[in-house]
Formats: sequence, C-alpha cells, structure tokens
Amino acid sequence: MELFNIIAILLSLSAIFSYINYRYLRLPTTIGVMLISIVMSLFLVTGDAMGMGIKEQAKNIVDSIDFDVTLLHGMLSFLLFAGALHVKLENLVEQKWIIGLTATIGVILSTFFIGTVMYFILQAMNMPLTYAYCLVFGALISPTDPIAVLAILKEAKVPKSIETKITGESLFNDGVAVVVFLVIAGVATGEQQATFLGITTLFVEEALGGVVMGLVLGYAAYYMLKSIDNYQTEILISLAVVSGGYSLAMALHVSGPIAIVVAGLMIGNKGRILAMSETTSDHLDSFWELIDEILNAVLFVLIGLQILSLDFSTAYILEGCIAIPIVLMSRFITVSIPVMILQRYREFSPGVIKMMTWGGLRGGISVALALSLPQQNGITVMTYIVVLFSIVVQGLTVKKLIVSIQNQQQN
Repeated sequence: MELFNIIAILLSLSAIFSYINYRYLRLPTTIGVMLISIVMSLFLVTGDAMGMGIKEQAKNIVDSIDFDVTLLHGMLSFLLFAGALHVKLENLVEQKWIIGLTATIGVILSTFFIGTVMYFILQAMNMPLTYAYCLVFGALISPTDPIAVLAILKEAKVPKSIETKITGESLFNDGVAVVVFLVIAGVATGEQQATFLGITTLFVEEALGGVVMGLVLGYAAYYMLKSIDNYQTEILISLAVVSGGYSLAMALHVSGPIAIVVAGLMIGNKGRILAMSETTSDHLDSFWELIDEILNAVLFVLIGLQILSLDFSTAYILEGCIAIPIVLMSRFITVSIPVMILQRYREFSPGVIKMMTWGGLRGGISVALALSLPQQNGITVMTYIVVLFSIVVQGLTVKKLIVSIQNQQQN
C-alpha cells in the first residue's frame, strides 16, 4: 500500500478514535485510543472467524507498516523533542543523581534481573528460552517509555518532584536501553562478540556520542534562533534539529534519542530565555504540543492494531502474564536501591518508591524493539502483554495511587 494511503488511514482512525474517547469514554487520550483500537482489532478477528474475511485485509495493512522503523526512526525523535522542550533544566539538575542512577545502572540491573528470573521460571515450566534471549527481553522491557509516561503524567497531576524524576528518567533511559538491547541482541544472534572492550566502546560511542551531538545541535540552533526574530523560521529550525539531527546521529552511529533530548532541553531552556521572543515561544509551544498530541494518538492506535499481526498462543500469553509481576518487581528493586542510597544525603517525597514503581510505564519503544527481532514471536507477545498491562492498568490507576498516598500523609 502506498505511503500516503497508510498515513491517511492512520490519521483518520486516530481522529475517529480520539473523538469517540473524548465524547463518550473520557479516558486519557493515549489509553482511550489504544483501547478502542484493540476493540476494533478484536472485532476484525471475530468477524474473520465468522467468515466475513476482513481480518486478512486489515492485517496486510498493519504488516505493511514497519512498526520499529516507524517509531524508532521516525516518530520517536519528534515525541522526545516535544517532551524535552517543556522540562525545566533546573528541576532536572535538582534530581540529577536519582535520574542518572535509574536511567543507567537501573536499566542494566533490571535487564539482568528480569532476564535471569524469566530464564529459570520458563525452564521450570518446560517453556525454555535461551538465557541470551531472556536477557534480550529484559533489555527491551526495562526502559520506561517517555511517550507513555509523559502523556499519562499530564492527566495524573503527580507532585512536581516525582514528575521530574519519572520524566527525566524516561527521557534518558530509552537511549541507554537501546544500546544495551543492541549489544545483547547482537550476542544472542551471533553478530557480536561479548567482550568487555567491545561493549564499553559501543556504549561510549552511542551514549556519550549522543550527548555531544545533542550539545552541538542545541548550540547551533541557539545561535540561529538568537540571530533572528521570525517565529515561522524558528519553528522550521526546530524541525530541522529534530529530523536532520536524528538522521545525522543515526548515520554517525551515536544515540539519536539522547541527542534529541539534549538538544530539546537546550532549546527549551537557554534558547527560550535568551534567544526567543514571547511570540516565538508561544508559537513554538503550541506547534510542538499539537505535534505531540497527533503523534501520540497515531502511535497508540498502531499499538492497538498490532494485535492483528501477533500469534497469541496459550503458551505465549502465559509467558506474558508471568512476566508482568517480574517486571514490576524489577522496577521496585531498581528504584528502591538508588532512593535508599541517596536518602542519606537528601530528602525524598513520601511514597516516592511506590509512585516511581507504578508510574514507570512501558510503551511503544519496547514493542518496537521486540518487533525488530528476527522471528521471535514469543518475546514480542510477552512484550505486548506487559505493555498493555502497564498502559491500561498502571496508567488508569496511577492517579488513584497518588491520591491514596496524599490522603495517608494528611491523616
């Protein structure tokens, strides 16, 4: 199917589902459109079983969309920039240690915890998966998704310090997780040797290279923005940073997500204060807020439609259900350790571990990484089930958890 027709279908479905959600369901937009998308997919599957023959046509359309390429090499850069643009650097600096630890060491610990526990449980249940591929699953499911997190935190009204922790972590940990995923997936498929030097070199090139690239992009954009006062051109410059900068980072084999986050932070803070007029700042915010809302709707429609392309065998569904508590336990451990270490030197909000554990949502990035694996439908289904639970159950109840913690404080 032609690219224009695919885009037309996705935008039309996103608009219709968003309307239905706003008019009748009143759920957070991301959750609402995804649930409607899943219901439509299940309707198509049921219709196919009744001989209507429409599932295959819909499946062909979904299969023609390369989800991992669409997200990781297309939509992700725009969504990350839109999120980073509104994060205040001074708030981020205040939480730098907890964000830094959870986004780096936390991701690595989570990868090995989930991978190891899943390996032994699956072995015991006679559903074996190699240890390397269990670690691959651990790597792709460990990062909290900035797209899912940012969208739902807006609705939940979490305390500012908690929001900064979760948002900052989610903006940076996906870049780290992608590097870890690439290393372990390379070892699992035999494409890369598991040497300390090779892994360290790749991590430095990707992660630190992404930071340097982001600083270069941010300063270049800052210089250009400061020298003119025309909001149309300045918005165009921000688009060039996101699209051109991400493509350049990929070509140079450095982390595009990290580069875009760093550039977005610079433009949203230093650029906004020193290089933009109030008119430009207002138009820039409105433009990127609109981009964020549209792409979020499209992304979660896509997540819902992926049900048409997956083989939901009983064994795979059981593996996914087993993975849910393991992923939550891993999240609890990797949040608790840095909080307990750092609380000797600073004060944390009451209930911070509970809120960061339950508010650490998984989303489209995990699904995209799983779909990039060659012929690993079991891992993809496991990932999909964990992501659905995370977005729907955790996303819909995180606000109730926050209210409950706040009520306990008052009492």
